[in-house]
Amino acid sequence: MTAVPRLFSILRQGPYLIASVHTALDDSQLVRFQEDLVHRIGADRARGVVIDVAALDVLDSFGSRTLRDVAEMARLRGAVTVIVGIQPDVAFAMVELGMDTGSVLTALDLEEGLVELDRCVAAPPVVPT
Repeated sequence: MTAVPRLFSILRQGPYLIASVHTALDDSQLVRFQEDLVHRIGADRARGVVIDVAALDVLDSFGSRTLRDVAEMARLRGAVTVIVGIQPDVAFAMVELGMDTGSVLTALDLEEGLVELDRCVAAPPVVPT
C-alpha cells in the first residue's frame, strides 16, 4: 500500500499558521484547502497566516481568486494573510493576464512573510476619526 502524499499542509507557529501548497491543486482541492485553513484560523485562534505557494509553477484565475477569498475570510476571522513564494514566471503570467492578489500582502519567501506578519499584527489598529 502506497501512501498518498499530502497536497498541502497547515502548521502552527506561535500565533500564526503556515499553509504550504505542495503541488498544483484542482478546484475541489482548492476549496478543501480554503475550508481547512479558515477552520484552523478559528480553532487555533491564529492572528496571522502565511500561504506559501513556492511549489506552484502555474496559478490560474480560480486559484488566484481563491487565494484572495481565503485572505478576506481570514481577515473577517481576525487574521492577517501574507502570500509568499510566487515564482517569477507565475508573477509574469498573472500580470500579463490581468490577475492579481487584490489587497492581499505578498512577500518573497517565508522568512519575509513572517516579518511582515509581525509588523502587521504588532501595529495598533487604525481608528477612523
